[in-house]
Amino acid sequence: MRLLHTSDWHIGRTFHTHSTLEHLGAVLGALVTAVREQSIDVVLVAGDVFDSAAPSTAAIELFQSALQGVRHAGAQVVLTSGNHDSVTRLGLHAEWLGAAGIHLRTRWQRLDEPVVLGDDDGEVLVYGVPYLEPSLLKHEHPDRRLASHEDALRFAMDRVRADAAARGGRSVVLAHCFAAGVPAGDVERDISRGGLDLVPASVFDGVDYVALGHIHGRAVLSDTVRYSGALLHYSFGEAGKPRGGWVIDLGADGVRSVDWLELPVPRALRVLEGPLERLLGDPALDAAADCWVKAVVTDRVRPTDGMRLLQRRFPHCVAFEWRPEQVDDGGTATYAERVRGRTDTEIVADFLALMRGGEGPSEFEQRLVTDLLAAGEGAA
Repeated sequence: MRLLHTSDWHIGRTFHTHSTLEHLGAVLGALVTAVREQSIDVVLVAGDVFDSAAPSTAAIELFQSALQGVRHAGAQVVLTSGNHDSVTRLGLHAEWLGAAGIHLRTRWQRLDEPVVLGDDDGEVLVYGVPYLEPSLLKHEHPDRRLASHEDALRFAMDRVRADAAARGGRSVVLAHCFAAGVPAGDVERDISRGGLDLVPASVFDGVDYVALGHIHGRAVLSDTVRYSGALLHYSFGEAGKPRGGWVIDLGADGVRSVDWLELPVPRALRVLEGPLERLLGDPALDAAADCWVKAVVTDRVRPTDGMRLLQRRFPHCVAFEWRPEQVDDGGTATYAERVRGRTDTEIVADFLALMRGGEGPSEFEQRLVTDLLAAGEGAA
C-alpha cells in the first residue's frame, strides 16, 4: 500500500493580508496529479485542514474540489482535525463521506476506531488522533492524570495500541501535536515551546508509521515518525524550505520505504537586506520581482515612504523592516547626565542622532526645531 502523508493545508489562510486560495489550489492540483502518476492509494491529512473554525465558502469549495480530485485519481483520503479546525464542521457528515472513501476522524471518542484498509498483504489500520485538549478529556476520565498534551497523547496511544493489538495488522497513526526534536524555526505560530504542549516522540512507539501535523517544516524524528510540513509557505521564517509530502510504501512487515514528494511553490519567498538605494537599483535582485518579498532596510536614517518605493520594483513586497547597520546605544551615562548643561535644541539634536544611529537633524529640521521651541517659549 502506498500512502501520501500531508498536513497543515490551512485552507483560507492569508499571507500578510493576501489570499492564498489561488496558490493553494495550484498546489493541490499538483498533488492530485502526483496521486494519479505515482499510484497513491491513500492521502493522509494530519490536521489543520482549514485555517479557521468557520471557513469561507471559497475555502470550503476548494476543499471539496481537492477531495473530489483525489478520489477521481484513485486514492482514498483520511483526515483528522487540528487546533485551527472546528471538530463539528470538519466532521460533519463523516459517516456518509466514509462510504465515499473520504474518512474523517475529528472526535477524540473515536480515536481508537481505525479506518480499515487492505492490500495483498492484509489489513492496514489507520487511526486519526485529532488535536487533543487535556481539559476536555479530564471530564470524561477523572480517574486518569490528564494535565498536559503528553498525558493526552499517552492516553490516546494506549487506546490505539490496545485496539491494534486486538485486531492485528499494520498500523498507521495521524496526530496533530508538537513532538520533541523539532527545530525552533519550524514551530507554528500559536504553539508554546516546552511546558505542557511538548510531547516526546516515544509516545508513538509500537506503530508502523506516524504521520504528524502542526509543524510547518518537514522534520524526521525517526524513520517512522515524521512531519510533512505545510503545503504553502505561510511566514518568511519558512523561506527556502521545501514543500510537499512523504510517500510511504508499506510492505507485509511495515514500512518498506519513505520518499519525499516535492510539490511546487507558486510564489517563492525572498528576504532582501541592504540600503534602500541598493534594493531599488541592484540588477541582481531582478529575479525577486515575482516573489513575496520582505525588505530589511539598513539605512542609518529610516527612509521616507520606503514601502511604496519598494513596491514599485517588487509588486509583492508585503513586509518592511528598518534595521540600521549602525546603532548608537547612548553609552552608559544616565539621561540626566547626558542632558546636563545642554540647551533644548542640543537635546533634541542628540535624541535624533540616537534614534537614527548617529545621524543628527538636517538643516531644515534644525530650523524647524528652533522655530517650534521659540514659539513654545513665546506662548509660555
